[in-house]
Amino acid sequence: MQAFLEYVVRGLVDRPDAVSVTARESAGQTVYELRLHPMDAGKVIGKHGNTIYAIRSLLQVGAARKGLRCKLEIIEDQAKS
Repeated sequence: MQAFLEYVVRGLVDRPDAVSVTARESAGQTVYELRLHPMDAGKVIGKHGNTIYAIRSLLQVGAARKGLRCKLEIIEDQAKS
């Protein structure tokens, strides 16, 4: 699932080298933490959150097919000057 997330998000952003996805276990589910360049956050979220909602839906369906539970969090780092 982590490779899927990286592939999808890197296709959406202007700075694919800044994208990183890390997985951690929390309360019986896998939490994927997405870090990316602050200027690309809007592209991943999309208008009214439609893009991130679609990505999360695909992630949950893929995980459910494997009998797993997961969620996606966008970690916002401060812009580097």
